[in-house]
Amino acid sequence: MRLFLVTSFTMLAFASNSILTRMAIEPGYIDPISFALIRVLAGAALLCALVLMKGASVPIRGRARLIGAASLCIYMIGFSVAYITLDAGLGALILFGVVQISMFTYGAVYGVTPTLRQLIGAGIAFLGLVVALWPEPGDSGGIMGAASMISAGLGWAAYTISGKAEANPLAATAANFLICLPFLFILTFAFIEQASGIGVLLAVLCGALTSGLGYALWYSVLPNLQQSVAAVVQLSVPIIAILAGALVLNERLSLEIAVAAALVVAGIGLAVTKQSSPRDRS
Repeated sequence: MRLFLVTSFTMLAFASNSILTRMAIEPGYIDPISFALIRVLAGAALLCALVLMKGASVPIRGRARLIGAASLCIYMIGFSVAYITLDAGLGALILFGVVQISMFTYGAVYGVTPTLRQLIGAGIAFLGLVVALWPEPGDSGGIMGAASMISAGLGWAAYTISGKAEANPLAATAANFLICLPFLFILTFAFIEQASGIGVLLAVLCGALTSGLGYALWYSVLPNLQQSVAAVVQLSVPIIAILAGALVLNERLSLEIAVAAALVVAGIGLAVTKQSSPRDRS
């Protein structure tokens, strides 16, 4: 029961990143770069505190840190900028689809040859992304938002792939957050526009609670989940974000989003789960 509750809370936290970011940026409470900076700062503070409380150190040296921090920075900026125009649910769906398809493609090129089932699943998920990304006439803002979220997805996929070899993923994440800060500080001086108290508060919540604590909880339950189960439970994140966006932010639930979500989730679910043999079903 504890594993189920912690895993459920973690997925809710991941989905809440989209809700909090959209809630802060779309009304203009804070500009995207300032939001990303405060989010990373709050996340770094919490993650470093958790690592030090466990008696571990924060490894800030090495080539892996530069790759991790750079890809994290790309994700943070793209994620924040995208929510100037994208609905929370649509943004989460695009991010999730791009990350999963990118990791699948990387594995197919540099790892194990994919099965027919995996190829079909990836194709279905890609079709779902096409439906989600198909622009409406004259919607240039939506195109820019989608492009920003695609860059965020590619950044997070690179971050995830580069971190697979980490012995202590929580400590590595804390280090990456720290090293990411100087890059965002520089960008903040160039692009800062406004940051109200509400915007700062939402950024702190997104960084410390739904990002920092969310990642810490995920790493705590991950050893107790089979790889296929860990992949499948993440299918809930865009669905939660879509429903929460409709309930909390009054976002429109369109047929296109429903079809896109069904295709992406079903396709990735097909790709990451193994087909049971007749003996398994008996």
